[in-house]
Amino acid sequence: MPPEIYHLISFLVAAVVVLWTTPDIRKIGIKSGRVDQPGERKVHQRPMVRLGGVSIFAGTITSLLIVWWLGGFGSLPPDKEWQIWGVTLGGLGFFLIGLADDLLNLSPLSRLLMQVIVAAGAWKAGVSIDFVTIPTMGIVNLNWLSLPITVIWLVGMVNAINWIDGLDGLAAGVSGIAAVVMLVVALFMHQPAAALIAAALAGAALGFLRYNFNPAQIFMGDGGAYFMGFTLASVGVIGLVKIPAFTAVLLPYLILAVPIVDMSAVILARLRRGKSPFTADKSHLHHRLLKAGLSHRWTVLFIYSLTLWVGSLALAIAGIPSGIAYACAGTSLLSFAVWRVWKISR
Repeated sequence: MPPEIYHLISFLVAAVVVLWTTPDIRKIGIKSGRVDQPGERKVHQRPMVRLGGVSIFAGTITSLLIVWWLGGFGSLPPDKEWQIWGVTLGGLGFFLIGLADDLLNLSPLSRLLMQVIVAAGAWKAGVSIDFVTIPTMGIVNLNWLSLPITVIWLVGMVNAINWIDGLDGLAAGVSGIAAVVMLVVALFMHQPAAALIAAALAGAALGFLRYNFNPAQIFMGDGGAYFMGFTLASVGVIGLVKIPAFTAVLLPYLILAVPIVDMSAVILARLRRGKSPFTADKSHLHHRLLKAGLSHRWTVLFIYSLTLWVGSLALAIAGIPSGIAYACAGTSLLSFAVWRVWKISR
């Protein structure tokens, strides 16, 4: 079977499982009373089930297990196959932390401590940033710095995706777009292990949009956001950062620039006001766009366009054929979105 078929199977199985299971998860959430109540910081006006992450996790893992059963991992070298299991087990750990928070409302400190422990375990399994490539200097091995840098990257992306999960369909759409871009880049860079995971996550995230786009029927909750954030960050590590090329090292940061920049800007703004970085407020990009007069859907679509734009730039920088055309198309889309935002907010 051609290797590309496994990536298609991975995408389709994940999407089908999510589409199939999400209504049942929603019914279970309603019957058990596991709902997110409206509040001052929240946009939704009625109680919403926030267990959609169960479907996203189940779809992704089921997809990878079926590909493994079909022999899709058979052509991978042992270290790459081990990395896939490292990402899978790390994803399970982060999903369980998020699910526990959804059900038990954990304290920020306990969540952070558990996130660091699981990220360190993933580093031990090979999901590690071992070197960086610097122009004029070449490859610089990180040695003991590999652990803290990897943990910061993994935990940071987990929380970045969780923080943008403030509007219907926002985190799922941004994650789905980023996963598709990572899939294309990983295939071009001959990183089949990372591509298989990216395909599964893309299918799960985009399938979940069927129930999560405005007006949402269900939320992914912290379980879904933590799982997708960790998986995206891990795919960037095993599929791109480990390639000894300066442009390859930059690609995951560029593809995930929207949640990274949003989180960084919010943290700096809170610190300037003398508040804790973990204090919840309405200073995120989506909150600012809503205040500017955009509708819920236009805010989400505008942030989608930003994600598509940086993704198209990543394709061009990676040297993918027609990448420049994708970047131009992405720039045109962004220009239209900016014009539309300006017109609406006047």
